[in-house]
Amino acid sequence: MSITGLRWAGPRALLVELTDLASVLALHHRLQAEPLPGQLDAIAGAATVLVKFASRFHTGSARELIPSFDLTKRVQDTGNEITIEVVYDGEDLGEVGRLTGLGADGVIAAHTGQVWTGAFGGFAPGFTYLVGENDSLNVPRRSSPRTAVPAGSVALGGAFSAVYPRQSPGGWQLLGHTSAVMWDLGRESPALVRPGDTVRYVSVRESVPVQGGTAAKQAGAEAVAAGPAASATGPGLIVKAPGLQSLVQDLGRPGLGDLGVSPSGAADQRSARQANRLVGNGPGAAVVESLLGGLAVRARGDQVLAVSGAPAGLEVRDSARTLLRRPALHAPFALLDGETLTIDAPSAGVRNYLGVRGGLDVPPVLGSRSSDTMSGIGPAPLTPGTFLPVAPVTGVQPVGIPEEALPSRGALPVLRVTLGPRDDWFGPDALKVLTGQQWLVTEQSNRIGVRLAPPGEGTPEQGRPLERTREGELPSEGTVAGALQVPPNGHPVLFLADHPVTGGYPVIAVVVPEDLPVAAQLPPGQHVRFAVVDPHTLAPVDQDTSQEFAVSTASEGNQP
Repeated sequence: MSITGLRWAGPRALLVELTDLASVLALHHRLQAEPLPGQLDAIAGAATVLVKFASRFHTGSARELIPSFDLTKRVQDTGNEITIEVVYDGEDLGEVGRLTGLGADGVIAAHTGQVWTGAFGGFAPGFTYLVGENDSLNVPRRSSPRTAVPAGSVALGGAFSAVYPRQSPGGWQLLGHTSAVMWDLGRESPALVRPGDTVRYVSVRESVPVQGGTAAKQAGAEAVAAGPAASATGPGLIVKAPGLQSLVQDLGRPGLGDLGVSPSGAADQRSARQANRLVGNGPGAAVVESLLGGLAVRARGDQVLAVSGAPAGLEVRDSARTLLRRPALHAPFALLDGETLTIDAPSAGVRNYLGVRGGLDVPPVLGSRSSDTMSGIGPAPLTPGTFLPVAPVTGVQPVGIPEEALPSRGALPVLRVTLGPRDDWFGPDALKVLTGQQWLVTEQSNRIGVRLAPPGEGTPEQGRPLERTREGELPSEGTVAGALQVPPNGHPVLFLADHPVTGGYPVIAVVVPEDLPVAAQLPPGQHVRFAVVDPHTLAPVDQDTSQEFAVSTASEGNQP
């Protein structure tokens, strides 16, 4: 049991490589029991642990400490023992019997005859990868994934078993189903199974619903609405038009990676903080994030508002639709009772942030008012008639001044990246392609990630995709916002706020946190470039030496 490598995953995270799953669990348990200074999260993977920190200073300090950890002295497990009743009627039971040579009855006996241990979370809230005591049920994933796997499906994928907590796409082999509620926000610990817990599957003819949850919660219906205006009282904002997409956001819910919960939060946190600062709120107050304009809200009671983010025109009209004034962006202004504010489409960028003095007082979920578009956790997307209550103002907060503006229309954004953690899956030529050409933002981009393509695809002047030098699949491991994950087509995806907790494609580089606000404002059709910097100092790294630099900082002399 030992640590074999230590890789940068951006300037504020480290990916620790280990010899085996027992070492993964040992390190993860230690980091959970005794967090390092500045540690925000520790996410176990199949052969790694990703550790996120609050600053570059904390990351550098941890880089010196972690290699000295003795993982042979694992703290006594304190996980729960859980029994899951399963009806073995899965569509793939016969196929698994054929692949393993055990037959259907033998598969059931092998699945129920061993203890399974929670190894790591990911994919979806409440989805925990379980590892068994032997390798008898190690089967490949389906060659053609299903577009919808029902909630409660019990499945095998590779060396792991798991239960799907909600309906979702999936390529695992289905053995049966259970009524056990894997994810329930009504419980003190929403996930039924967490890393370190032990699970025993029990075969039954009919499954009995587990107390303490509902099918809706198991299926992932965690979104909470702010409520219709007709039934609401008190001061607030009434949504007249939500535009393309408007969501309630704050600074997110970090530290829940083990539950499969993404940090989420405002995609452009700099602009969200600015909107709050302009109206005298604390930085974590809830705001409205609006995509590509069109948001219109009417005041119930006199309110103080500010809009930040992408440059866009603002209009205030009365109940007769008469134009009263055009407030300035990045400045506080009054919206009196009955008046309506409309945000026009941005002239550059894509996202605006509407802050209101006091902050939006919608119910928090897992300690945050953020809407997570991938998992469905948090407030539901705004719709016409939604009422957003405003919290009473308490204390005195300073009112701030505008920060640095977004790049102007026509300017070419250059995002700084640190190489790794999996740049060694690519050769020097791919690294030159990454930084030597522009990349096009595609229309498939969203809060989960900015999807990029080589410029001029389909034309004689088209750019080149990123080509791997290593074959095979990467075992699932933790990811960070800013990661440039590269699928087999070589078109990188730049992860944003709602990114998955774990991923299986190699990450060639990570955009530094300071540049994520610019990344979150990239519109479809925009071109962008990348420049390599040192994770210690963020100083530029010469292109000719970037590959040598990446190798020298990937680990302490150990490469996978």
